[in-house]
Amino acid sequence: MTMNLPLKAPSAAPPRVKLPWNFTAAQIVNRVRLITGLILFVYILTHFSNHLVGLVSLEAMQAWHGDFMSPWWSKPGTYTLLGAVTIHVGLAYWAIFRRRSLRLKRWEAAQLLTGALIPYMLIEHVVSTRVAFELYDLQDSYTYVLWSLFGTEKQLFQAATLVFAWLHGCIGLHYWLRLKPWYAKARPWLFAFAILMPVLVLISFFQTGREVMVMMRDPVWQAQTIANMKLPKPEDAAHLLDLRDGLRFALLAGLGLVFTARFVRGHVEGRRGRVRVQYHGGRKVAVPRGRTLLEISRMNNIPHASVCGGRGRCSTCRVRIGQGGESLPPPDANEARVLARISAPPTVRLACQIRPQQDMEITPLLPAHALPQDGFARPEHTHGLEMEIAVLFADLRGFTSLSEQKLPFDIVFILNRYFAEMGEAIGAAGGTVTQFSGDGVMALFGYEREDPPYAARSALRAARRMAERLEALNADFAHDLDAPLRMGIGIHQGLAIVGEMGHGLAFGLTAIGDTVNTASRLEGLSKDFKAQLVVSDIVLERAGIRLEGAAEHSIVPRGRTTPMTLFALPHAVDLPDLR
Repeated sequence: MTMNLPLKAPSAAPPRVKLPWNFTAAQIVNRVRLITGLILFVYILTHFSNHLVGLVSLEAMQAWHGDFMSPWWSKPGTYTLLGAVTIHVGLAYWAIFRRRSLRLKRWEAAQLLTGALIPYMLIEHVVSTRVAFELYDLQDSYTYVLWSLFGTEKQLFQAATLVFAWLHGCIGLHYWLRLKPWYAKARPWLFAFAILMPVLVLISFFQTGREVMVMMRDPVWQAQTIANMKLPKPEDAAHLLDLRDGLRFALLAGLGLVFTARFVRGHVEGRRGRVRVQYHGGRKVAVPRGRTLLEISRMNNIPHASVCGGRGRCSTCRVRIGQGGESLPPPDANEARVLARISAPPTVRLACQIRPQQDMEITPLLPAHALPQDGFARPEHTHGLEMEIAVLFADLRGFTSLSEQKLPFDIVFILNRYFAEMGEAIGAAGGTVTQFSGDGVMALFGYEREDPPYAARSALRAARRMAERLEALNADFAHDLDAPLRMGIGIHQGLAIVGEMGHGLAFGLTAIGDTVNTASRLEGLSKDFKAQLVVSDIVLERAGIRLEGAAEHSIVPRGRTTPMTLFALPHAVDLPDLR
């Protein structure tokens, strides 16, 4: 299928939704969700930290309780916590309503599921502790809390709630921080902390709970402790149970309203007609209007990258728009900011932010398994660019016959040593190995800077270093090989298309074009010329050098119609030292 790109990009326009401080509605929702989530996570962290003191003793945990939790018991802390819970739960309901498709990645499903369960699971604990303490002046005591939980199924329910709350917060933090450049190095330590914290808290929880149950066996201690607790009267306890049930019903009713609203919206949107989206490769899907391109992909089981979960932050879901792109409104401020970060051309948009209203052709630009770093700005050449580069091909001579005489283990060992030496030589000279194939190597020079002389000199410098490394390698293998390893190198320079190409694990930087093909053929001619290096005259011209002792040839390489001048050098170590 041929993708027809629009002749011109949509004209620039202000964001569709104008809000104070130049924030869009989506940005404000995301920031409020992040802020309230961080408030709740800090609360959980302080609560867990207090529990960790229980590893010492119940008395220590109670003694430190005020230091950890008093800020949350103050009026500002109480209102902050209550507001964060209300807003965060409300935004969770809004997120469920806003999604047209509930086909999610595992991490998104886990976050959504734990987020929906946590408020319901916490209600009884909050009502029986925080609300009871406030309404009936009960003593704020871990002994009371643990006694009310242990000996019943509530202890397991509370343990699950602790784990769910921590898991929900850690998932949210992970998928926020993973877009930060420093996070990759810190991730192993943070992951260890995320695993260790709930384990230690659960150990403390069950240890102190058993301690309370053992002490309750003493009738005198039990009577005195219960008297100090100032437990609510039976009618007050009934009122607390009614409050618990009412709050649970409100949560379930709110969730039911969300799904009802989703159903009504889907019915209304279905009557507005359908749009057809054609993917690069020929697949076509038809869906009701109102879905984002990312949701359309998920609804139809089409793999589509999205590191941030469709929140318009990572850019990994980006697509190139073909026919139908002119019907899209211009990017809002949030999408424009992300696209500017990666220097995207006008025909590239974020699939999670656009909702096609007309038939459209699209090409996803990243593989479905894209990583967080793929969302950062990348060099222009990785997207595909024609530029002048130097290309080097190298191949071992007679290695096929050698491989017939050696065990597979020996062959793999020799090849890995050879590839390591050649790769280091190329890298030290300023090049990049783009392919190891069989016993051959392909490398590119000069694609990161528009400097043809630099590219030529780097390629020649690499050829010399490769020959030197091969001599050292033969010295190491002198007692293991019947004959020394021999190598042929071909270098040519010219225009080529450079970009990241391939599929799956075989995806990476490479180059295509006549320059690449010619360099490969020069490497093949090194065998005919009985030379270690064959280089075209354009490389020497760009490098500004002449080769003394090199044989000059004028030939028409296969695939070309015009003759070209080549120079064959028996030993690449005889190249001048181009430092």
